[in-house]
Amino acid sequence: MSMSKRAIELIKTIIIVMLTISGMFLAWRTGLFNDVLIAFPMLRDVAGMMRPTGGVTDYGGFTPEEAARPLSIVITNEEGERFGIRYDTDMRNTVFERASGIVGEALGSAAMPVEITKEQWRDALSRANVYFEYILPVRLSILDGWFGLRKPETVDDIVIRRIFVSFDENRNRLYYQDYYTGKYFSADTASTATKAQELETLSSNGAVFAFETNVVGSDNAPYMILMPGSHHPDVRRTLVHSQEEMFEVALSAFGHSHEVYPPFLSGDTLVCVGSQFSIWVHPDGRVIYRWTSDLPNEDDARVLSDGEMIEHARIIVANSISLTSGDAYVQFEAFIYDEGMYMIFFGYYVAGGRVHLHDDRHAARVSFSSGVIVESELNFRNFTLTGEEVRLLPEKQVLAASGGEFMLSYSDTGSEVLHPSWVRVGSW
Repeated sequence: MSMSKRAIELIKTIIIVMLTISGMFLAWRTGLFNDVLIAFPMLRDVAGMMRPTGGVTDYGGFTPEEAARPLSIVITNEEGERFGIRYDTDMRNTVFERASGIVGEALGSAAMPVEITKEQWRDALSRANVYFEYILPVRLSILDGWFGLRKPETVDDIVIRRIFVSFDENRNRLYYQDYYTGKYFSADTASTATKAQELETLSSNGAVFAFETNVVGSDNAPYMILMPGSHHPDVRRTLVHSQEEMFEVALSAFGHSHEVYPPFLSGDTLVCVGSQFSIWVHPDGRVIYRWTSDLPNEDDARVLSDGEMIEHARIIVANSISLTSGDAYVQFEAFIYDEGMYMIFFGYYVAGGRVHLHDDRHAARVSFSSGVIVESELNFRNFTLTGEEVRLLPEKQVLAASGGEFMLSYSDTGSEVLHPSWVRVGSW
């Protein structure tokens, strides 16, 4: 055989090998071998490693503690003066970085909680303390997991919105209120008095709890913190990505590669059909992800705790719509179980106000069944402060007019500029 023929045969062999490797890689990415491997018990673990991630992604630089950021933070000094922060996101984040260790350490080192009276709760609020108020109820064990500490088995089923650490000369205690029963609880904790001194530089800004006022309606929201001031910013809303860019970001967040799964245009919608999932990217920024393959049977299904599902969903959100949200941030809002499906919801928040999207959509919804993300909706938006402000009613007057708890709101109806307004909590 001549040298030229040998070279040609060698090239053919190399091409065949490369095509074989490429084919095996694509088969792995699509899960083609999974059913065969699962048929053999000793190879099931291999099948699990070959299964596409389906939304279980790396943290991408985000930490669980970021999910623990509350809507409002109140620092009370030894004289009973309060510094409250809700609408200045940068300031809230700075204070959270200084105060999160106090609440996290107290929660992680809490002894067996005991029920206390309303009077004991309010007396503790009058002393030096760090107070966190969350947007919507969250299970205490999940909050503890966000802080990266132990899960207190004694309070697993407690759902809260408000939690604080009170500092005394001889002891420090953790306090929280059961959202559903209204009962108050307290627990001894490890000492954090030295850390409390880091917050003494924050002077009073006139923040008060509703029960400390004589305003009509305060009995319906006694522990809502009322902030000073009445000016709130306008917000500009834009779509910052093309459909192709949103597709690549979303696909990566779900653990897939756009190079393996190229999209095509169907009408005005960008579509990707994989072997086990499909994605639709609409021109209004809405991205739908749907699992189209069979779900694993009970023996092969991954068993995920509530906290693990929330964390997987939060990581997807952090690596997709949070990257393009501008001055807004995306916050976990709700965890709902319905007819065999677990649904996790997230919302957009900007300048301390919730953004209400068109058609009552959430910023994101991630749904699990049998340990698999079966459907998700991501709504890409970018919100920036315009520099202009609107004067609204002061919060004490809003409390009197609404007769209960309220919050700042922005309605995204398609306009370029969103104006702030007050909305009664429970009406959305």
